[in-house]
Amino acid sequence: MKKNKPITTEDILIKLCNSVKNVLSTAAQTPIDYSPMIQRISKTSLKPDIGCFVLFDGAFSGLVVINFTADAALEVYQSYLMQMGIPKEELATQHTSDEVGNVMGELMNQILGDFTGKVSHELKTHITQSQPKMLTINKQVLLSIDTNLDRPQARRVSFYTGKNNIFYLELAIDKTEFLQLHDFETDQELDPDAILAAEASKQDTIESKDTYTNANSDSDDLLASLGL
Repeated sequence: MKKNKPITTEDILIKLCNSVKNVLSTAAQTPIDYSPMIQRISKTSLKPDIGCFVLFDGAFSGLVVINFTADAALEVYQSYLMQMGIPKEELATQHTSDEVGNVMGELMNQILGDFTGKVSHELKTHITQSQPKMLTINKQVLLSIDTNLDRPQARRVSFYTGKNNIFYLELAIDKTEFLQLHDFETDQELDPDAILAAEASKQDTIESKDTYTNANSDSDDLLASLGL
């Protein structure tokens, strides 16, 4: 990779927003997008109806909060499970259901895993994350990072679902810049889905060859028994 402009807090936020958009869009097979306008905020908080927070540490420290309205959470939850073949009538209809919290927590873990993978791949650095846990709340809860940040920055981004339900992402990290010291080659990013598909195709090919070989062997045995 050739030297380019520094990677800033906003660039890191965009990577996180893209992870949210791509993971939820793929999992729920519903359009997810976010506002091009980023809001500067002074503090992060959990807000009704259901949300989660995750702490980062490593190359940079930070806090990520995602707040869903009840309608947004149910839309994503139901769309995700219906894509897995579960009938809608068997799904929870209240955002307070434990099943909704568990599924949304699983999706948040996929989002954060995608984000940390991109940070490691593109910035050649490493961060760790805490385990996300979805919480159903009816009052605003202020959150702060249990670490010393020299120049803390907080941002909020609005997201929209296919049914125009809204949820919010908040990020608080120390003001940071990544400066590239020298050119480097970016390793090809592995796609787990592509790897699984390739392995399945390889296995199908092996099974086809085995079937063909066994069929030929049976034919040879038959001809030999007939003295041909």
